[in-house]
Amino acid sequence: MTSADAGIDRRSLLGLGVGGLAAVLAGCAAESGPVRRLRFATGPQGGPYHALGRALAEAVRASGHRLEVVPVGTSASVDNLRRIDRGSVELALAMADVAEDAVHGRAEFSRPVPVRALARVYVNYTHFVVPAHGPVRTVRALAGRPVAAGASGSGVQVLARRLLTVAGLTGDRAVHERQLGLAESGRALRAGTVDALIWSGGVPTPALSELARTVPLRFLPLDGFVGPLRERYGPVYSAVTLPAGVYGLREPVGTIGVGNYLVARADVPEGAVRELLEVVFDRWRDLLRDVTAGARLEPRFAISTGGVPLHPGAVAYYRSAYG
Repeated sequence: MTSADAGIDRRSLLGLGVGGLAAVLAGCAAESGPVRRLRFATGPQGGPYHALGRALAEAVRASGHRLEVVPVGTSASVDNLRRIDRGSVELALAMADVAEDAVHGRAEFSRPVPVRALARVYVNYTHFVVPAHGPVRTVRALAGRPVAAGASGSGVQVLARRLLTVAGLTGDRAVHERQLGLAESGRALRAGTVDALIWSGGVPTPALSELARTVPLRFLPLDGFVGPLRERYGPVYSAVTLPAGVYGLREPVGTIGVGNYLVARADVPEGAVRELLEVVFDRWRDLLRDVTAGARLEPRFAISTGGVPLHPGAVAYYRSAYG
């Protein structure tokens, strides 16, 4: 505490009593303590994870907490969790299916990753997009055709491969997968070098809204694949609906939903997690504004992290804030 703060004089302090004095001293200690720096693995430039990462960093900076969140651009979910495993970041965003694989050391992960969930922040909607005037009207009609199936290291790629597997597009019926991010996928679809693109993200995804303004699009229904996906890969997948009106859709389209988790390394201190979640729940409207329309972040939703256990700091936060 500096002399400039000495408006709290000795007489004032005595008037506070023991409890009040302790609170003032604790506040002064907190203000002069070191800033905890948390590196945050997000996603590619221009994507929804990157937007959320920038928004969270700004919200933390404005909060007055002794925290600094530093967004790190990545290829998204798989890459993010590998960075958590290596210890090169402390925080990450990841799709629920990839996060559960990381916890159990399966699929893309050769050993369990020391990751814990802080919150389920929003739901991704799977977009399976083809030109509206083209010949493809079902997923299975893409056998042998080129498909943009997500960037290497992304959760989109994991989901796309699982979807193509349960659709029977394997072996001699396999599609020709192109490992492309969303921006590249849109350019390839517009140029006709791929016959479809697969994307998992918020609704509406701005890049797809822009694409729909220049290329008439058809969104293939996927709700029939939710059951086979859940049976084969677990309950992280759910049936959701792309609403009429987005992307120029005249009718709703059933598709596949999968949650997105804010996660941390297991060794991040509990106090830092509690402070971070205070900011998340105080500023969730700002955080999700450019990520997905109409989403709400509520505790009963946020704690639904499936097979990814909550961080002890998150448990403490939810109990203290919501009982």
